[in-house]
Amino acid sequence: MAPSGELPPATKYFWGDTPEPDDPRTTAITHAFHPLSGDVKGAVFMTHSYSSDSSWLFQSIAISYARWGYAVFCADLLGQSRSDSLRGYLGDMEAAAAASLAFFLSVRTSGAYAALPAFLFGESMGGAATLLMYLRSPPATRWTGLTPPPLLIIPDGMYPSRLRLFLYGLLFGLADTWAVLPDKRMVVGKGKEIKDPEKLRVIASNPRAYRGAPRVGTMWELVRVTELLQDSLGEVTVPFLAVHGTDDGDKELILYEGMHHSLIQGEPDENSDRVLADMRRWIDERVRRYGPAGKEAPAP
Repeated sequence: MAPSGELPPATKYFWGDTPEPDDPRTTAITHAFHPLSGDVKGAVFMTHSYSSDSSWLFQSIAISYARWGYAVFCADLLGQSRSDSLRGYLGDMEAAAAASLAFFLSVRTSGAYAALPAFLFGESMGGAATLLMYLRSPPATRWTGLTPPPLLIIPDGMYPSRLRLFLYGLLFGLADTWAVLPDKRMVVGKGKEIKDPEKLRVIASNPRAYRGAPRVGTMWELVRVTELLQDSLGEVTVPFLAVHGTDDGDKELILYEGMHHSLIQGEPDENSDRVLADMRRWIDERVRRYGPAGKEAPAP
């Protein structure tokens, strides 16, 4: 385990002191959370959900992991919060995942963290981006585990009208950035993703959250990516923790009776504390079982 004070030296860019030859000048907002004392057990790389960011209530998840002894690194997806690209537009999930992955790998391979266990964490749509990062990681990259589950199936209540997508598709990309699709629960507060009304009020007041209707290109991309990930699950060879509320609708490995989609940010404290406790037990056990990054973690 690495001492908590042993951090990589500051650089002008997160990958070093000079621009990359093909530097696209894309800016992704990043955040870091470190344990206040003791050894660092491992590193956790987190990605937020649709229309959200890494601050506001999402950072409570990062802070929990830091309190457990993990160094946590977050990156706001392109098109979300203050990161580059059009607000609320995620027409190229590959590019968004690549931008976050570049930051994560710059930390993952640095001297302070290269030998530590490393986990990828994503919430809802951020879980889909996280799984894409895992699948697109260089072959030599060693990840210890994935948690929680990615968005693999768009629920019926959120699925965009294929007729609408087809008609907009006839415009050959001209409509990709149009915010014209019915929200169908994509916007926070329109569906059952948040159970606790007080936390819903806090989440809804986030000034950086996107509140407009879903953009055409975003929905096209979510349909494409979820189908791709369903076909790629067999390529996952590391431990994988899946947690869901039984009122959420997808397949689950750990079931939380009566809980909704946002298990940590949107549930009452007694419920979210229970989920966090399960996550803590899971990640601590994987660190104990598989140890340093150099030790290969078998498939779950």
